[in-house]
Amino acid sequence: MSLTPLQPEGWPTPRGYSNGMMGEGRILCVGGQVGWDSEGRFPEGFVAQTRQALENIVAVLRAGGAGPEHVARLTWYVLDIAEYRACLKELGAVYREVMGKNFPAMALVQVAGLVEPEARLEIEATAIV
Repeated sequence: MSLTPLQPEGWPTPRGYSNGMMGEGRILCVGGQVGWDSEGRFPEGFVAQTRQALENIVAVLRAGGAGPEHVARLTWYVLDIAEYRACLKELGAVYREVMGKNFPAMALVQVAGLVEPEARLEIEATAIV
């Protein structure tokens, strides 16, 4: 199984994401993951919570017989878009460490709040296995 990035002709090449992804197989939907560990503890800081949220996504993927390379879409919900933008370089490094060089279709939305009061972000994933 492989995913194919979709790039409309004449569009600028995206950095760190794809405009669309196409694949064939079973769909694995990962519910929104926040940056807490298996005991419900949150690390301090946006980057640390992002790492943990992505690691949580990978754990759910593994439970379904998949890996980061199967992710076709990510949706990020952040409390503060300025906080996200302020650490893009660090986020890129963390993303590549956990997810590899798979850059799925992504959306990022600033929200007014999340269910878990300590959470700085929540990320959903859709994979094609």
